[in-house]
Amino acid sequence: MATFSKFEDLEVWQKARDFNSKLFPIVKKLREELKDFSLSDQINRSAGSCMDNIAEGFEREGNKEFVQFLAIAKASIGETRSQLYRAFDRNYINENEFESLKSDGEILSKNLAGFIKYLKSSDIKGNKFRGRG
Repeated sequence: MATFSKFEDLEVWQKARDFNSKLFPIVKKLREELKDFSLSDQINRSAGSCMDNIAEGFEREGNKEFVQFLAIAKASIGETRSQLYRAFDRNYINENEFESLKSDGEILSKNLAGFIKYLKSSDIKGNKFRGRG
């Protein structure tokens, strides 16, 4: 695997960003048209938490911490998927929107799980451990 110098280069972060972009019209609809501010806020926060935890974990520069933050990011995507079920069950989104976003969330979750598995088995310990013997 390549070494990355910034979190923006990580494919999992890019996919999390894309997932957030796809969710935003739903968030906006919940907030502005349907006036379900609570669900709108929860979906927005949990999806954003995924992106943010990937970035924060990366910036800590150690694999153990990074893995921990990736696990939190993965949990946030699970939370977002659960909230999508609520939006669907309330007829806020149609079946096609629901299935597409749920599928994107499942793929992102699998990507995060794979990245966690890779980091756990890697000999690379992170930037903060370079130069230490």
